[in-house]
Amino acid sequence: MIQEDGSSSVTSSPLQMFPMMSLSPGLTSPYPWLKELKPEERGLYLIHLLVTCANHVASGSLENANIALDQISHLASPDGDTMQRIASYFSEALADRILRTWPGVYKAFRSTRISVVAEEVLVKKMFFEFLPFMKVAFVISNQAIIEAMEGEKMVHVIDLNATEPAQWCALIRDLSARPEGPPHLRITGIHQQKEVLGQMAHILIEEAEKLDLPFQFNPVVSKLENLDIEKLRVKTGEALAISSIMQLHSLLASNNDVRNRSPSTPMNAIGIHLQRVAQMNQSTLGDLLEKDMINGYSPRNDSASSSPLSSTPSPCIDTFLSTLWGLSPKVMVVMEQDSDHNGKSLMERLSESLYFYAALFDCLESALPRSSLERLKMEKSLLGEEIKNIIACEGAERKQRHEKLEKWNQRFDLAGFGNVPLSYYAMLQAKRLLQSFNCDGYKIKEENGCVVICWQDRPLFSVSAWRYRR
Repeated sequence: MIQEDGSSSVTSSPLQMFPMMSLSPGLTSPYPWLKELKPEERGLYLIHLLVTCANHVASGSLENANIALDQISHLASPDGDTMQRIASYFSEALADRILRTWPGVYKAFRSTRISVVAEEVLVKKMFFEFLPFMKVAFVISNQAIIEAMEGEKMVHVIDLNATEPAQWCALIRDLSARPEGPPHLRITGIHQQKEVLGQMAHILIEEAEKLDLPFQFNPVVSKLENLDIEKLRVKTGEALAISSIMQLHSLLASNNDVRNRSPSTPMNAIGIHLQRVAQMNQSTLGDLLEKDMINGYSPRNDSASSSPLSSTPSPCIDTFLSTLWGLSPKVMVVMEQDSDHNGKSLMERLSESLYFYAALFDCLESALPRSSLERLKMEKSLLGEEIKNIIACEGAERKQRHEKLEKWNQRFDLAGFGNVPLSYYAMLQAKRLLQSFNCDGYKIKEENGCVVICWQDRPLFSVSAWRYRR
């Protein structure tokens, strides 16, 4: 939270508190006056510094960007309040973007780093355990699959990112209790690590044997963009379901994006007004951002509607969806981040992602103490890495290309899919699950037969269901 005591109010203009508001190369370090800022004033100034730094990075003014980053380092902290934590990861992302302009330095700096897939799987499991978003998606997804597979004898489920067996253990239990008897179930799991698939196979086979449900697991070791559709082994007579949990956005790079691999530089400066909120109380980082973000650059909830799909053709996702359509699925359930982080400019993405991750960091603030090691790991190894990819990367390297539900609806429609409105029972289960978290911040909205999961009023994740349409 922005206010450590939960009740602080700025009674004088933040501009009066910030004598160094105009960053200049002559600024000295350290900055003793920064330590005197109250939590809310510090939060406001960190937002200002992040926007200022991003403008300098975008325009190629790296000396001034360095000055802003130096100031941020005196205020931000990965184990501080919400704004301090999020500023740590956005400043790291901006610094990473600067380093990428010197490929040799960047490669040397990262040459000894080791990517541990087990750690990535672990933090995603923590995200599943401590926050409700994936649990809600699993409940809705399984209900849609059960309803679509009513009366079917042979059911084949394709999981486009097979890391969490809990969803399919629940589905196995539900299918085994069908009044008409259990079907033969085959699950095809796709993941780039053989070990992850092996662990999932062991858990699911054990669960199916316990319930005497006929079961097969088909592991496919592959990245999604390199998937050989033949390895899915879809057979005639099977009723097919497809599950995609936060995967499709990684396929949204256009041909121009793939050719452009280095961070772009030109961008006009964007102003920020702090006085506007000088007398306001803020209880969460999301509130702070809502009331005082980038002047003229504050993202709207309907921002996706003003950006036509045709302006950003993405052959990879279009081909992939068409291929899946060719498999004639009875249902395909999709969960995606409901925010527009696929803008062409750095400043667009900074603005939108600050809102989105502010809400997620607020969720973690409500769920875990600041000293929690699990929270730190999730923020650093999951959310921090996503932020870095959105801010620092361009071209094919930028995988976190989240888009709003409206754009996904258009894509699926163009690919030949028909929307399957989520049932009342699915919605009821999802609402009950959210209530079990005993936190008023989580909300569910129905949107044209789809579900949007929110923190306060900020949309965070969407869940939608689709079917093969002739």
